[in-house]
This record gives sequence, C-alpha cells and structure tokens, in this order.
Amino acid sequence: MTLQSRLMTAVIGMVAVILGAVGLATGTILSSIMQENLNAQVQSLGQLRAYPNSTAADILSDGRQEAGTLLVYRSSFGDATGAYVAGDETVTPLTDEQVYALVQSIEQPGFTTVAVTGLGEYRVYMTGGTGGQFAVVGLPTSEVTTTLAQILTTVALVTAGGLVLLGVVLAIIIRRSLRPLRDVAATAERVAAQPLSEGAVTIAERVPTAEADDSTEIGRVGAALNTLLDHVSVSLDARQRNEERMRRFVADASHELRTPLASIRGYSELSLRDPTLSENTESALTRIQAQSLRMTRLVEDLLLLARLEEGQELVYGTVDLSRVVIEAVGDAQAAGPDHRWELDLDEEPVILAGDEGRITQVVANLLANARTHTPPGTRVAVSVSHEGSDAVLRVHDDGPGVDPAVADELFERFSRGDTSRARKTGGTGLGLSIARAIVQAHGGDISVRSQPGDTTFTVRLPAKPADPAPAD
Repeated sequence: MTLQSRLMTAVIGMVAVILGAVGLATGTILSSIMQENLNAQVQSLGQLRAYPNSTAADILSDGRQEAGTLLVYRSSFGDATGAYVAGDETVTPLTDEQVYALVQSIEQPGFTTVAVTGLGEYRVYMTGGTGGQFAVVGLPTSEVTTTLAQILTTVALVTAGGLVLLGVVLAIIIRRSLRPLRDVAATAERVAAQPLSEGAVTIAERVPTAEADDSTEIGRVGAALNTLLDHVSVSLDARQRNEERMRRFVADASHELRTPLASIRGYSELSLRDPTLSENTESALTRIQAQSLRMTRLVEDLLLLARLEEGQELVYGTVDLSRVVIEAVGDAQAAGPDHRWELDLDEEPVILAGDEGRITQVVANLLANARTHTPPGTRVAVSVSHEGSDAVLRVHDDGPGVDPAVADELFERFSRGDTSRARKTGGTGLGLSIARAIVQAHGGDISVRSQPGDTTFTVRLPAKPADPAPAD
C-alpha cells in the first residue's frame, strides 16, 4: 500500500471505530430511556377501573384508551378475558387461545415483554390480587423499535457520510502534502532511467526549488537529493574526462608503438636472412619476430578500440550478411578442420547498412572464439535470419561453456574464460571487446547465453530489406 493509502486507512479506520462505539453507546442509552418511558406508560394503564364480573372489553370500553392498549383481566368470579384497542380505536376481544398463551408466557408479576399471537410484541405489566384475581396491561413495543431503528439508521447514515467526507478531505490534504515527495520520486525515476554506466552523461534533472525547502521534512529530502545529484554529476564529468584522456593515451601510444614494432619486425626478418647465424641466435630472432607480431596485433586491436569509441573507423555501405557469414565459415573450416561446422541461412539474403570490413571482423572473431575455446569435434552452428527489423547472427557450440564467474565480464578487455574453456595461446583477449564495440557502433547489441554443452552468442543489427528483383 502507498503511504497515502496507509494514512487514510489508519485515520478513517480509527474514526470509524470511535463513531461506531459512540453510535452503539447512544443506541443503548436511547433504548434504555425509551424502555423506561414505555414502562411508565404501561404502568399508568394499571389505573383502569375494574368491576366484579367485568370483562376486559368492558373495562377498555369504559374510557378512551390509545390504540394498541391491551388488557387481560380475571376477576374473582369468572374466567380470564382479554381485549385490545385496534387502530380505529375500537375494542376487539382476544380469543381464548390468545389469552391462554399470553398468561402462560408471564412467569411472575411485574414488567415483561411477550409476543401476542396475531398482534406482535408487547410490553406488559401484571398485577395480582386475592382469590385468583389478576390483570395484565400492556402497550406494543413496535413504536419504540421503529423509533430506535430510525435513530440508529440516521446515526449510521450520518456516520457513513462523515467518513466519506473525511476520506475526501484526507485525500486532498495528503495529496497536497505528499506532492513534494512525488516530485522527488519522479526526479529520482528520471535520473534512474538515464544510462550512466558509460559515455558522456549530463544529469540536468533536479527537484524543483519550491519542493526543496529545508524548513520541511520532505523539503530536506528534496534538497539532499539535489546535492547528491550535483555530486554525481561532478563525478560523472570527472570520469568522462578520465576516460577521454585514457582513450587518447591508448590511441596515441598504440599509434606511436606501431613504428618501433615494425622496425623490430623488419630488423629481425633481415637478421634471419644471414646464413652465418648460429642455431641459438636464429631461434632467439624467430622468437623476437613472433612476439613482435603478437605485440603488433595487440597494438592494432587497442588502436581500433580507441577509434571505435571515438566514433571513427566505420565506413558505411550495403552489407550482405549472408555472404559475409558464408565466407567466414569457409575460412573457419580451413583453420579448424577438427570441428564440425554447420550453416543455416534464410532463403533470402540478409542485407544491412554498415561497414562490411568491421562486420566481417565481428563474425571472424566469434568463429575464432568458438574454435579456440572448444575441444576438437565440437559442433559449431552458425545461423543468419531476419527477426522483425533486425538482422540476427547466432553462433552456437556444444562445448564446455563459459564459466559463470566471468560471464558478466566476457566482453570486457582482456577478459578470458580460461576456467571452463580450454584456451590456446596467441590471442590478445580483445576479440569479444572489439566485436561488442563494432556491434554497438552500428547501433546493435551482442549477448551470450551459456551452460555446459550449450553456448550461443547472439548479434542483433538494424537491417534493411533486400532490394526487390527487377521486373522482367
């Protein structure tokens, strides 16, 4: 439940309990007062004048009684008779059965409430005399019950209306009071939706000044959030400057290292042509040449990454991804004849706009990764298809899989899954980083799903449909 809902539920619930208790107490008190009044009215009927050998109807007819008055009378010389005053003020005798049932329901003299067959509930008062004489007088309780029901209904309706009005007023007050907090939450949500992990980021969102007043509790929260966002913005700017400096350094260093590395490789090649070299010297020069080649590849990869991050190195054109994959798989078969290579293509070529050379490098890196990190005999299945507006490339292998400990960092620079995928020497650890950088530079994304025996790299790139065939 929201804070507003909890506050309204607590306040309205407490008020409802209080009003319910007040209503119950009021009803109990009113019921007691009205019962006493009815008892007094009934007792006053005991002043009816009775004569020997008179019936109840005779006694009621001797004077004007209010409608509903009931009398059961037995003198010392006759049987008990009963009568009541009907609504039209006529006196109507009770049947012997009604009289007998009424008398039997009275356990002792005094006040009691009985049900009279055919007439309803009555409040009666019984007096007795000598020789079996007694009189029972009473009035219906319907008026008391009706009045009490009306009062309780009115109290219930007024209580319900008051609770509704209280709920509306509370909702307005709480919403107005929590509006600054909602502004704080909305600002935090907008900031949370921004990509802050990389690249140039500017946090322009702030809590409005009117909602960041230090004199209120919620205002202090807004002011604290604004201060926090200022610190985060400064930190992000500093991070971006550091990244740019590092990127420039890597690019400049890589560029500067190309020349001495080329010189080392050239001098080693020239020295190896000397027929007078000893076996040890020739072996040392061969190792120097091999390491210079490996260092050159590393420098070239770092330079490529730096330029891709700066938005350089891409030359857009029309790329037939299906043809690129066919050629890359052919090269991979030649490099890894011990693996089983499979190819699954759509009937129509998958065309996209991009840098063909760089996309070819992505495909080659993924195939080389599958070949290098899986044992001989592993099946590698490559598929290309259209999915909506995307061109999708999948490289699947049934090798040992990626170690979960490094799965989240697989596309980072110099990340290697040595624990679970048998790695051969010679790589730089930048292949998947370069693949991700190229894919992201094209506006796509690359992901991996892996478990033992089932590893799939998926590349999604914005595609465009193949050009229609010319009409005959």
